[in-house]
Parts: sequence; C-alpha cells; structure tokens
Amino acid sequence: MSIRTLATLGVAVLLGLIAVVLVRNYLGSATHTAAVQAGGAGPGISVVVAAKPLARGTVIQADALKTVNYPQDAAPVGAFHATSELLGGENGQRVALRDMVANEPILAGNVSGAGGRLGLSGVVAPGMRAVGLRSSDVAGVGGFVLPGDRVDILLTRTIGNEQSNSVTQILAENVRVLGVDQSDNVDANKPVVAKVVTVEVTPDQAQAISLGQSVGTVTLSLRPVADNAPLIRKATTVSDLNGTPHRGAGRGGPSVRVIRGVQTTTAFSEGVANSLKTASSAMPAAMRAP
Repeated sequence: MSIRTLATLGVAVLLGLIAVVLVRNYLGSATHTAAVQAGGAGPGISVVVAAKPLARGTVIQADALKTVNYPQDAAPVGAFHATSELLGGENGQRVALRDMVANEPILAGNVSGAGGRLGLSGVVAPGMRAVGLRSSDVAGVGGFVLPGDRVDILLTRTIGNEQSNSVTQILAENVRVLGVDQSDNVDANKPVVAKVVTVEVTPDQAQAISLGQSVGTVTLSLRPVADNAPLIRKATTVSDLNGTPHRGAGRGGPSVRVIRGVQTTTAFSEGVANSLKTASSAMPAAMRAP
C-alpha cells in the first residue's frame, strides 16, 4: 500500500473521529437542555397527586395517592408533600370535598380538615361564619346563584310608615356562596330555585343579615367571576330614583312653601334625612348607610 493511500486513510479516520465527537457533544447538550426545560431551574420537590379519579365524599386512602416530582418553583400552592399528611393516624381521615381526576395535585382546599367529615363546617374559612338567607326565584337571581359564586347582599326596608322613606342598602359585598339548599357542590352548573342560600360572612355581617331579614327584604346580586371591585354606593333612597340626591344643604327631599305677605319662601324638609339617620344609628355598623 502506497504512502499516499495510507495518508488518505488516516485523514479519513481522523475526520470520522472528529465528527463522532462533535455529534456526541451536540446530543449531550440537547439532552441536558431538554432536561432543564422539563425539570425547571430549581431542585425538585415531591407533590402528592391522585393516583386515580376521586369522587366527592370519598375517604382518602393510601391506594388513591402517589407522589410526583415537581420543580420547586412550579409546585402548586397548598399542595401536600407526603402521603402521610393525608392519611389517618393521630390526625384522623380526610374526605374529598370535590371530584378530582387522576394525577391532579391534592390541595388543602379540596379535602376536609384532619379528622374532618364531609360537612359545611370544614369549608368555612377561619374567623368566618355561615349564615342562611331566605331565597326565591327573585331573591336568588332566578336560581343562577350556585355554590362557589360571589354575591352582594342587599336589604330593602321602609323607615317609618311612609313608602317614600324606603331605602336599599348593602349588608355585605363580595361574599362567597357556600351552599344552595342542602347542596355545597361547587361543580354544580344547573340553575336551582332554592329556598335557602348559605353564604360565608364575618360575625358582624351575620348579625346584620339576621336582623335585616326581620325588618325588610334581603336579595342577592350576583357578581361576575373576576369582579372583586368594592361597591361605591352603599345605599339608595326613593329620592335617588327621581334623580334628586337625598343629601346636601338646601336641595332634595320634600319641600314646604311658606307665604309671608307677598313673599313666598321654599323650605326643604329634613324629615327624611333625620329618619334615615335615627334608624341607621340604632342598627349594627354593618347595616348603616354611609
């Protein structure tokens, strides 16, 4: 074999080795990049997920749970990180509060408290109260108020004996609906004309709502899903419906004409405003109009 042939063969082998090294480095870099993208930049953390579909009301058992490694910066808020946190022992059993699909992370808000049973008391937030409202097709927005919705609670009442002294005021705003009649299923999506709607409110609001139902008519105002804005107007009177403000010096409200000789003077009565103020001061702070 000639020297020229050997040299050509050596160059070919060298180029082949270089190509293998380059391809290997490229594949290794691509694999590492894909692993980083799939696994996140931070270290992994265990998250407990449902090993199989769980129906609402199911007692959480070991065979229904498994752990999955999540990137630490992508772990769901309220997730459990060990199956022992969800099982029996000293803390007692937990119950699923809603339907869950396989591989769905088990969140604290989706299961009852430790040793809890499937009941409304396990859903009410700490410091809050559940109170029932008498409902109808009108008060309950035609039955479209469902568990999980947010509503404003309005009270319409008459101050004194005159219909013109009626007022509608806000008892509570942006409150969560816990249940409709005896159902607290947040996955319900069919309108139901209920007799009772249960809402989650503060203790002071619960007192105001209880009193309001005895002195007037309580209705619900359904909020859009993403509307958390505070209400600007807290009360509306009959004079507001006529386009006349019920506050202000020298304007609004009933008037009296006083004739002295050839002079005629119009005096505005403060009876309505005084009646509102007197009735409002006798009621809890949560029911008072500003």
